[in-house]
Amino acid sequence: MTELISRRLKYAREKLGLTQANLSEKLGFKDRQTVAAIEAGQRKLSAEELVRAMQVLNVDVDFFTDRFRLVGEGAFSWRATKEATAGLLDAFEEKAGRWIALYRQLGQGKAAAASPLQSRLPLTQQSTYEEASAAAEALGREWALGEIPALRLPDCVRDKLGALVLYVDAPKSISGAACQVPGLNAILINRKEPEGRRHYDLAHEVFHLLTWEQMPPEHREGDIPRTGKGGRVEQLADNFASALLMPERTLTPRWQARGQSDIHAWLNHTASELMVTALALKWRLVQLGWLTKADLLEIRDTRLTANGRPREPLPIPKLFSEEFVRRLRQALATGALSVRRAASLLETTIDDLGDLFKEYGLPVPFDL
Repeated sequence: MTELISRRLKYAREKLGLTQANLSEKLGFKDRQTVAAIEAGQRKLSAEELVRAMQVLNVDVDFFTDRFRLVGEGAFSWRATKEATAGLLDAFEEKAGRWIALYRQLGQGKAAAASPLQSRLPLTQQSTYEEASAAAEALGREWALGEIPALRLPDCVRDKLGALVLYVDAPKSISGAACQVPGLNAILINRKEPEGRRHYDLAHEVFHLLTWEQMPPEHREGDIPRTGKGGRVEQLADNFASALLMPERTLTPRWQARGQSDIHAWLNHTASELMVTALALKWRLVQLGWLTKADLLEIRDTRLTANGRPREPLPIPKLFSEEFVRRLRQALATGALSVRRAASLLETTIDDLGDLFKEYGLPVPFDL
């Protein structure tokens, strides 16, 4: 607990722009060395000092003590439109942080998952878009993603990278995020996005997990068109995602066999097979040099159906993920977490919590 309080005290101080000397004065200490010792874990805060710190830093006691919160230790990179205000993004990040912290905390003592940074893409900001695409093609072969990579990609992210993939209910303006925290990395996907967009977002965030050290992504990805250094990283990620989901090895025989079929019909049918958007497939063909400017002029985006499929509702993924729900159930069954606490962390009712287990075909670990 001392280490937790020390780390969060430093985070709160820095967030307010206070020096160690400033905070020492506000807390009534004689010199800054006292705060320095507390932040280094060499001195504990007394109960009275903790109360004063809460008042000075304008935080509650959970800020210092709740292990089911990410405070000053999670790095997020969000895919969000301009409609997502800073306040909305901050609020949702805090909520998402609780899900990730919950999963990590409940897994304490279990075998550690492999770090995604054990596998890295040999790319930098100076890499070409062709190099990003080639890296994706190579990764697809290494992971044996097969003819339709979208089908196996979520399992490979978990098994090959040891990352948590959560399908969540997010505001419409937020598509998803990549997140790095000590001991666990995660990808969040808005499960109510169209199917093709969900798969593309997942592939895009895989790029960030595999290049985070050499190309740290922006906290918030801007809308297309993207500019500047951050824009360059996102463009590389886009090229990577396209090639990962629509590899040349899969597209070549289909393209060669298309005959005289209408290009719109071919795009829609092939996109449906690959579980991507027809628009994304069109631009993948441009990347490969298979469509000319003249070809593009003949293509009408209004004739490209959503995900290559009729515009009708498709089933959405189950909330969170099976590994998340199983770990949560185990904690409730063993008494490591109370039902009310779990419902509070997930911001749901106890009845809805029971329904979550039923959706995954798991016995409800408490009486409804």
